[in-house]
Amino acid sequence: MPPTRTRPADASTAIGRFLDTLEARGYVHGTRRLRAHFLNEYLEHALGEEQSTALSVDELMELTRAEAWLAAAAAGRTRSRNTLTGPAAAAAGNTQRVRIQTWNSFAEHLGLPLRLEVPAAAHGDWLEPEESHKLLRTLAVKRPVGSNAATAIRTAAVAAIVAATGRSVPDLHRLDVADVDLEHRPVPRIILDTGPHPLDKDTADILRRWLKVRAGITQQLEGSDPGYLWIPTKPGRPRGGEEPPKPGLTRAAVRTLHSAHRNLVLQVFGAPLRPGALLLSRP
Repeated sequence: MPPTRTRPADASTAIGRFLDTLEARGYVHGTRRLRAHFLNEYLEHALGEEQSTALSVDELMELTRAEAWLAAAAAGRTRSRNTLTGPAAAAAGNTQRVRIQTWNSFAEHLGLPLRLEVPAAAHGDWLEPEESHKLLRTLAVKRPVGSNAATAIRTAAVAAIVAATGRSVPDLHRLDVADVDLEHRPVPRIILDTGPHPLDKDTADILRRWLKVRAGITQQLEGSDPGYLWIPTKPGRPRGGEEPPKPGLTRAAVRTLHSAHRNLVLQVFGAPLRPGALLLSRP
């Protein structure tokens, strides 16, 4: 634990050094991403409340600021994207728990004795592994009335990769077909920015089905397939008087992948469920 006197004065610099320390200590990408997201959210909230462009780390770590941030987050006022229940939906209990754990970890790194009380974990923000496997199999084979078959299998493949890797849809958005190696032995794998990640048999099977459907779509491009893994399954709307690009010439937008997931899961599962709620193994 570094002594207090070595703490950088600037809060933003201190956050950056904390994240560098996590990487040096071998923390997985998902943990570092969450810590970065919540600490930057905390700093932005504090700057907004103070109407300032900078704060010292000592000013940032005042308990009253932490309490104000958590209250704002609980009420949905720090939310950066929409949800099925609206942009100002209250924060999930387990999300608040991670915010508090993040603050405590940062305080420990700074050598501060302050700690916020961590509430018990609440069930309901994710599915257990058995439930996740069942839902993924259902997504892969069941197409609700009125839905597009290609969109359904793409949604199942995205959800399966999210569950298998623990990465978010934005993290996986820029994958290419070349990053997928389903013939690798002893197990199939996918190449992420952090290196190869093994895939279980069910995930590989769902991804193989999506690649087959994708190939059927890109055949219409007459050899100009740019190789994006996640592509639109049908043409978009004309814009500016011009015809939209054919499916496969562009990447499917993150919002498109999220929207397809929400719509399909709501029909199949009967309740809204974010992609990251699927667990293939217990943490």
